[in-house]
Order: sequence, then C-alpha cells, then structure tokens
Amino acid sequence: MKVSLKDREGLLGLAYLLSVITVFYNIIEGVVSVYFGLDDDTMSLFGFGLDSFAEVVSGIGIWHMVVRMKGDAGSNTITQDAFEETALKVTGRAFYVLAAGLAITSVYNFIAGKKPVTTIAGIVVAIVSIVSMLSLIHYKTRVGKALGSEAILSDAACTRTCLYLSVVLLAASVGYEVTKIAGLDSIGAIAIAAFSVKEGKEALDKAKNKGVCACSSCGCSK
Repeated sequence: MKVSLKDREGLLGLAYLLSVITVFYNIIEGVVSVYFGLDDDTMSLFGFGLDSFAEVVSGIGIWHMVVRMKGDAGSNTITQDAFEETALKVTGRAFYVLAAGLAITSVYNFIAGKKPVTTIAGIVVAIVSIVSMLSLIHYKTRVGKALGSEAILSDAACTRTCLYLSVVLLAASVGYEVTKIAGLDSIGAIAIAAFSVKEGKEALDKAKNKGVCACSSCGCSK
C-alpha cells in the first residue's frame, strides 16, 4: 500500500524515535547489567550487559540509516554507507571479543563451582527487557510494513534477537534462584556467548555484502 508523503514523514519520524530509544535503552541496560553483574558475581547478567553495549554501536548505524531515509523522500531502500559499514565491522569484532572472554570466564567458573551472590537483578533486568523488546518489535514491524522498508523490518528482527537473549538471561537467573545450582549461571553466560558469535558473524557478513540492513543478527538475506 502506497503511503502519502505526509504519512511517510510521520512514519519515518516514528522510526527515528524508535532508533533513538533503542540506542539509549541499550546504554542504560548495559550500565545496569554490568554493574549488578559484577556486584553479584553473575556472569550471565554481566555478559548480557556487554552485549547491550555492542548493540549500541549497531543501533547507531540504524539511527544513521533512518536519518538518511528521512532525507530521501523517494525511496524506502537505502544501501549502507561507509559509516554504517564501519559500525558493522566494529560491532562484529566486539561480539567476537565478548564471546571469547565470556566463554573462557564462564567455563572457569563452571569448573570452579563459583556461585553468584544472587540473580535477582538478572530476573528484574530480563523482565524489563522482554517487555521493552516486545514493544519495540511491535512498533518497528508496524512502521516497516507501512513503509515497505526491508531495512526497518530487519531492525525489528535485530530487536527480536535481543528478546531471545533476555529470555536466556531470565531462564538462567530464575533457574539459579530456584535450584541454587552454580553451573546454571555459567551455562546462561555461555549461551549468551554463542548468540554473540552468531551476531558477530552476521554483522561482518553484512559489512562485506553492503546490503540494505545496517544491523547485526537480523537474519535477513541480501
């Protein structure tokens, strides 16, 4: 369905707002998660927080892309520019470094039987994140479909991956609080590391392919 220029401007304004919210939400989520992850010795929460910081770089690329879409009144398909390509490369490498460090530390903690002080903070962060990600997915999908924009729909898919990570964090945190089995926190952190490897590979692949999507982990094909 073709939208009028006025409707398009409104939808792109909403897309811009959603991209800004995504970036600043991930910054806040990262700070809170890393702080409580370190304070409570919770590796899954700490790794989740580092992942949020990596997502910030990817989110800035999307923010930049939406700004360019707002400036191009005639097209919903935007190929990535040098800025977005660099953001993808930085994001991809950051995910690999995060995954390696998280996996090594988690395996050590698992073998050593180290236990978190508590995973209550992880439960709270995960629940807030799940609610927030569901809302962002809903509105990004609605805007993307209305504009017929594969890039914005792909960004919604990126947010869906963040939702999966939140579910992993919630499962690991609740599992530990219920059972007090030390290894559950480490297993959750290793699962987050595995997601990070996938996100890193997809980000670097998109940097090479120069497709329409400036995000990582979206699963879209170019």
